[in-house]
Amino acid sequence: MEQIPAIRIRDLVKRYAPAGKGEGKLALSGVSFDVPRGQVFGLLGPNGAGKSTLINTLAGLVMKTSGAIEIWGHDIDRDRRNAKASIGIVPQEVVFDPFFTPLEVLEMQAGLYGVPKAQRRSMELLEAVHLGDKAHAYARSLSGGMRRRLLIAKAMVHTPPVLVLDEPTAGVDVELRRQLWDLVRELNAGGVTVVLTTHYLEEAEELCDRIAIINHGRLIANKPTRELVGMAREKVIVLTLDQPIDAAPQHDLFRGSALTGERQIEISYDKDTTNAGQIMALVQGLGWGIVDVTTREADLEDVFVSLTSAQGAGGDRMSGLPAES
Repeated sequence: MEQIPAIRIRDLVKRYAPAGKGEGKLALSGVSFDVPRGQVFGLLGPNGAGKSTLINTLAGLVMKTSGAIEIWGHDIDRDRRNAKASIGIVPQEVVFDPFFTPLEVLEMQAGLYGVPKAQRRSMELLEAVHLGDKAHAYARSLSGGMRRRLLIAKAMVHTPPVLVLDEPTAGVDVELRRQLWDLVRELNAGGVTVVLTTHYLEEAEELCDRIAIINHGRLIANKPTRELVGMAREKVIVLTLDQPIDAAPQHDLFRGSALTGERQIEISYDKDTTNAGQIMALVQGLGWGIVDVTTREADLEDVFVSLTSAQGAGGDRMSGLPAES
């Protein structure tokens, strides 16, 4: 029997009412995808792509124009109560009453969800996000990173199987970002399905099992992370030569060629049709010796730029590749 996905979205459309004449802004245009249970699922897209509208629709803060959404098998229209109970949302903005302690914040949130006192696990959640020693401190005394972790605990008071993190590491330093990455992994290892929106592509590549990309309100990719990164066909080779040169060499096999130092050139090529040995042979054939070689594989950022640029130029997908697999 096929497992029901954590989130199922079908033909989701959201058109905001017009401010004046016209049809209004189309924020989401027929978006369809599944979030498999037990995964860390990345939702990426440039500013204005429709990510926030989609997240707010899942949270019940935005009413969809048409389409269907199920959260843990519960339709958000026909079974709103259970759908809302199945998801926790961690907003990008750090907002809570600064005059309550973290323990009080969680107790109040649990009360709003109707969690009986005997079933509340406020201290357990604070320990899980490494805030146990701050349980009775005023929330306003917490650092920025602590406040973000408190928001995660707040979203988990009703024990939802799905957790949505909207830009959880925006504006935080590198050390705190790594701490939050570890927390996401811990939650996922504990059985929570995590949906992560982020502008940090290395973060998505590091954490996510699968990634969907939205641009201009449309889904333009939905693939396992490794497969998505594998879509990038470009590879870069940096060659240090045995003598200074005035200009970078050009050839039909090169996608690009640039002089990056007095004796250093950077050449990009299609790894599906060319290999590093061919590039080096071409350079040596021009009479130059090679004293050092480094290569760089394309990463998620390269794929992201290629996909969003292709759609902006009038195509929905890169090189005819399917949006889903």
